[in-house]
Amino acid sequence: VQLMESGGGLVQPGGSLRLSCAASGFPFSRQYMTWFRQAPWKEREGVSCISSSDITTYYSDSVKGRFTISRDNAKNTVYLQMNSLKSEHTAVYYCATGWRCNGPIDYWGQGTQVTVSS
Repeated sequence: VQLMESGGGLVQPGGSLRLSCAASGFPFSRQYMTWFRQAPWKEREGVSCISSSDITTYYSDSVKGRFTISRDNAKNTVYLQMNSLKSEHTAVYYCATGWRCNGPIDYWGQGTQVTVSS
């Protein structure tokens, strides 16, 4: 099983980034995908989740209206479009997989750093 995040980097406040997570080694199209993040000195928190069928999405209140999660089951990839970024969005972002949102996580990616700074 492999979850490989990419797309992180340094961006100025107000800017945008699109994170990708390429998955392999498990039935991607049948599993929910979740993005988490962990900021310095803070606990890891769930950011957004998408159902296996791409019908249902969930967002934490802190990112609602700014972030959009999507998936391409043909490419075994989940995305997180992040707009209007602020310094408080600085964190390591992880993708993870499980059988439902807010449920147990089966596998984690290694994370990608997002830094929002001028």
